[in-house]
Amino acid sequence: MKARLTLALLLAGCSSMTVAATEEAGAPPAVTPYADLRYRLELVDQAGLARDATASTLRARGGLRSREWHGFAALVEGEATVRVGGEQYNDTVNGRTQYPVVADPEDAIVNQAWLRFKPNDRFALQAGRQAVNLDNQRWIGSVGWRQNDQTLDAAGVTVSPTKAVTFGWTHAWRVNRVFGTDSPQGTWRDNDIDLVRVAAELGRFGTLVGYGYLLDIPDAPAVSSQTFGARYSGSRATGGKVKLLYALEYARQSEYGANPGGFALDYVLVEPGMAIGPATLKAGFEQLEGNGTVALQTPLATLHAFNGWADKYLSTPPNGLRDIYVDASWAFKGAGVLAGTTVRVARHEYRAEHVSARYGSEWNAQVARPFGKHVSALAKFASYDADTLATDTTKVWFAVEAKF
Repeated sequence: MKARLTLALLLAGCSSMTVAATEEAGAPPAVTPYADLRYRLELVDQAGLARDATASTLRARGGLRSREWHGFAALVEGEATVRVGGEQYNDTVNGRTQYPVVADPEDAIVNQAWLRFKPNDRFALQAGRQAVNLDNQRWIGSVGWRQNDQTLDAAGVTVSPTKAVTFGWTHAWRVNRVFGTDSPQGTWRDNDIDLVRVAAELGRFGTLVGYGYLLDIPDAPAVSSQTFGARYSGSRATGGKVKLLYALEYARQSEYGANPGGFALDYVLVEPGMAIGPATLKAGFEQLEGNGTVALQTPLATLHAFNGWADKYLSTPPNGLRDIYVDASWAFKGAGVLAGTTVRVARHEYRAEHVSARYGSEWNAQVARPFGKHVSALAKFASYDADTLATDTTKVWFAVEAKF
């Protein structure tokens, strides 16, 4: 009921704010309203469960963003997710365990509320509830795929001593997770999280990033860890329409804070690729080490973007994970009926890292298309074929999103 009432208020507020902003067009307004509506239908067929899932949900997000005033700026954003139709899925809090999990429970929250001070391009301070996305979100991300974001209650500073070098430090004390406020695991409180990142732009050679992520999470001691690593990525034109793509990353993770264990585990990524006109092709090797008892974990990542869209590896198995994949996409350009449409297909082969075992394989496919400046649509598919880990799973999504 709370989520549905909040949704109605957001829709009414966003409508009136959009009209007001249009009427006052001219000088930049002191406050700019915005709105984001996303409807999604998610269908899941998972072996071993009695029923298939059908999750029909609507997420409404609306907020106010101020313009800068003497270096200060602020943002306040509300969000509500409601079920549209039947409750034929396990949203992690409704107790419907005969269905597969679709982690989009009904909820109404303050999604973001922050204040920033940025007197110039070289220095910025920001504090409050905020979405934090670092690099490719393999370690730290806001999980934009789910209807409810993952946000941090945090304070941070960014310093750029030169145009090519950026230093950032964020300290977070609360993690607002995608499972919502009604879930026992929906909020991690009283954390001691420090995110340190240094990035150097190397011109045409790409970007080099060094990082240290220290996570002391009392509500989830098993994933408390310290991770230090480096990432190098970029692209290089070779003549004509051909561009080489590359990403290399290595990190070392060990226990930290509330974690009672003792371990030291490696992360490795090698991802070469090539872009030729509208086509992009990448191949990848990603390894998250395990020792048979524990494995390297990335609890604050945008996990859906990695190791397949069926979400079978949101936690790394104790024997670790090797993901060998190929990812191809095509972007239709020009003025035809398919202009702006992107098509993407990926194949993953999953194996254990610590022992010789084949976990399974997965196909992913996606078609996305914009309709004008404000509306986009998406159709998406994932099929996981289990061997020794998890169960056969097929997922299908249809979504429409409008942003104003």
